[in-house]
Amino acid sequence: MTDPAPDRASLTEPDPAPPTEPDPTPRQVARVVLLDPDDRILLMHGYEPDDPADTWWFTPGGGLEGDETRAEAALRELAEETGITDAELGPVLWQRYCSFPFDGRRWDQDEWYYLARVRRTGTEPRPQALTELETRSLAGLRWWTSAELSAARETVYPTRLAELLRTLLDEGPPSAPVVLAPEIV
Repeated sequence: MTDPAPDRASLTEPDPAPPTEPDPTPRQVARVVLLDPDDRILLMHGYEPDDPADTWWFTPGGGLEGDETRAEAALRELAEETGITDAELGPVLWQRYCSFPFDGRRWDQDEWYYLARVRRTGTEPRPQALTELETRSLAGLRWWTSAELSAARETVYPTRLAELLRTLLDEGPPSAPVVLAPEIV
């Protein structure tokens, strides 16, 4: 006896897995607005790994690991990205949702910006423990005065950082974190 002919449906390839939905939970991020005694802010100079001409400046910080708090993540990221371990962490200044393309994917982030200070002017930042992606996308670090930041023609994130820094220096930290407008790039 011969096997019956297979039906048409059994000859087709199985259905591919349905497309996955993006994670609806944004990455939890802690960032640091690090000021020195001269009220200069430390910013990192980043670039798109596949397009080094696409550059921007941003505050140190990154995603939470394990069950660490945002404050713990802020201090860990500051140490890893700048080598600075003696900063005094202050209050959360700002909260921001952002979404941007980077390294071939979209990043959705819920960012909290902590105020921190170093006691010495001239603290030289030196990255200590960069990830592979950070190594491929970080051009350097620089201390900026408020005036330099206001006059900058380069891209800076958050986009209102010059204005926010000036307000912080003029008025001090807000009594509660300021929720910034979302930034979708």
